[in-house]
Amino acid sequence: MDGKLLVPVGRKEVNVIPLNTHTIRTLAEPKIRARSFALTRESLSVCISTDLESVVELTGVVGVDRNLNNLTVGNSDAVTYYELSKASEIAKTTRDIVRSFKRNDTRTRTAITGKYSERRKNRIRQLLHILSKEVVESALQNRQGIVFKDIRDIRRLYQRGNGQGRGYRARMNDWPFHEVKRQIEYKAAWIGVPVITLSMSETRGTSRVCPRCGERLQSSKQLRRKLWCQRCREMFDRDLVAVLNISRRGRVRFARSEGVGVEAMVQEPDAGPTWPKVILKVDPTKLTRRGHEPKS
Repeated sequence: MDGKLLVPVGRKEVNVIPLNTHTIRTLAEPKIRARSFALTRESLSVCISTDLESVVELTGVVGVDRNLNNLTVGNSDAVTYYELSKASEIAKTTRDIVRSFKRNDTRTRTAITGKYSERRKNRIRQLLHILSKEVVESALQNRQGIVFKDIRDIRRLYQRGNGQGRGYRARMNDWPFHEVKRQIEYKAAWIGVPVITLSMSETRGTSRVCPRCGERLQSSKQLRRKLWCQRCREMFDRDLVAVLNISRRGRVRFARSEGVGVEAMVQEPDAGPTWPKVILKVDPTKLTRRGHEPKS
């Protein structure tokens, strides 16, 4: 009422909580309905819902490849690199500050560590909010579905005893790959953009297979982020290879869900019954490349 939340507390008493401008503007939208709220000593969270009229009719698919310092999004038409090195810098700065604590009081050290950890989480979450918003808006504008690769168990690669340094394990375990996916998923669902996650079996070898010919790519220690295709005689960026393969396999999944071009059909030529049956598999999602340089 009048930009304020009225909370009855009993005996005809009501607590009045003023809402900020963003909350008032959001609740004023015609399709938004307030469902419930959660009140704590420090914050107020309002649960809202909306009526989704229809899901976006897709004309294409974009793959998302999550990396420590960047997020690569695109397909064979265009690829965009989103820089995430700032999030890594924030995490490193927080680790250095926490390691510098010399207090013997465990309770005080735990409280200060929690304070800096919460600050780090909020700063990184804000960076990912801006990035995920751009990704979803671009997908909506181009009427594209979003495809992720399942990397839930990737933390197992960076555990103690795997022969890796402490600093390297710390960087990889602070990698917010799940938070990126979570924000993109709920923002896409809010506006009707389909999002799918390919299983590990569907995405096996996405960063090691040539997106043009399917040949296994070669790597070298000198060129860490570059891969070489022996058949195509061409050099590829590792992130570009991954996002092209993810988007291609995602198109196959979307086509299968629509019942298009995924079942093998038996066709008999008109030459007569003596001809053997020919098995044709329709695959309308052949990869087409317009260039290897990513477009931003």
